[in-house]
Amino acid sequence: MQSKATTADQYISELPEDRQEVMKKLRETVKSNLPKGFEETMQYGMISYVVPHSIYPDGYHCKPSDALPFLSIASQKNHIAFYHSGVYADPELLDWFVNEYPNHAKGKLDMGKSCVRFKNPKNIPFDLLGELSSKITVEQWIEKYESVLKK
Repeated sequence: MQSKATTADQYISELPEDRQEVMKKLRETVKSNLPKGFEETMQYGMISYVVPHSIYPDGYHCKPSDALPFLSIASQKNHIAFYHSGVYADPELLDWFVNEYPNHAKGKLDMGKSCVRFKNPKNIPFDLLGELSSKITVEQWIEKYESVLKK
């Protein structure tokens, strides 16, 4: 479900009450762990953390007017979604996350290419998602992004 909200606070305030607290906690987890340089914004109807044009003027190759996406969080119809581009672009980071997940969470990992889905908000491993959020700096993300683009 894409939101028309223009700020993260507005996005969260428009959610059903049972989703607001978990999204506030997830947002705070990400913000308190992301390395310096990423910027919170609304992108593609989700709360997103991007490399701003002031750091990476080229922007996102699919739409250069958009800042380079890195991580997004969203309340979808049937789950809470955590989108992390780093696990899609970096096989070592993906392996680390998949191997760590059982040590921090109950149940089976429900994951797409870059999206981790949580059907039960009580099972969100905030500590692990915080650690994952901290693993790539802006500079490392730009380097990884450009290396994948050139393939």
